[in-house]
Amino acid sequence: MGSVQLHYASPTFSLLTQPPIFPTSRKPLSLKPHIRKPIQFSSSTSSNEISLAKCDLLGLISDQERGIKTEGNVSKRSEIIRAIEALGFHGRNMVTTNDSLSDTWRMLWTTEKEQLFIIRYAYLFGTKAGDVLQVIDLENSFLNNVITFPPSGVFFVRSDLKVASPQRVNFRFTGAVLRGANWEFPLPPFGQGWFESIYLDDDIRVVKDIRGDYLVVDRAPYNWKE
Repeated sequence: MGSVQLHYASPTFSLLTQPPIFPTSRKPLSLKPHIRKPIQFSSSTSSNEISLAKCDLLGLISDQERGIKTEGNVSKRSEIIRAIEALGFHGRNMVTTNDSLSDTWRMLWTTEKEQLFIIRYAYLFGTKAGDVLQVIDLENSFLNNVITFPPSGVFFVRSDLKVASPQRVNFRFTGAVLRGANWEFPLPPFGQGWFESIYLDDDIRVVKDIRGDYLVVDRAPYNWKE
């Protein structure tokens, strides 16, 4: 599969130059029930092997505070990446760019430095980081990268989305918004790139992107809406 050469810029970088102080009133997230389609695995793949690889990965990241504890720990990072690649091996024949990709995904672990910086130092902005999300809608060709700041703050980046291969999706940032309870500050678009979902099931998804970063997400118990 040929690589797509695209310039990438992090969707979280601009937030760092404008640290927000958010009001205390809360605007609840929009919720609606999930309708999940079962994932079909290759007949040549052992469900027991997949289960063991998945449990191994989830166990390794469970105490890593979404990746904060992994930063600077080369041994732990390598161990987690090996577990990711092992699960990706089981997902090598999967088509992960179908309807099963559309959902609100919640970050469990990442190597993405900008997101980890915000999670670690959000208290300096007078708030704290809540859920970090990817909201994907293939039918309407959009992706929102979202960082929530309870009780009512959010920073999100809108993107156009296009399926490029059975596991790769190209995206192009179209704009960003920093929002509090009663105010909103728009930001310009600033980049494009691609990511590959190398494993996906009814619970989790494992991702590699254009910069070589890794991401592990689960299906959030709610659907995020702008």
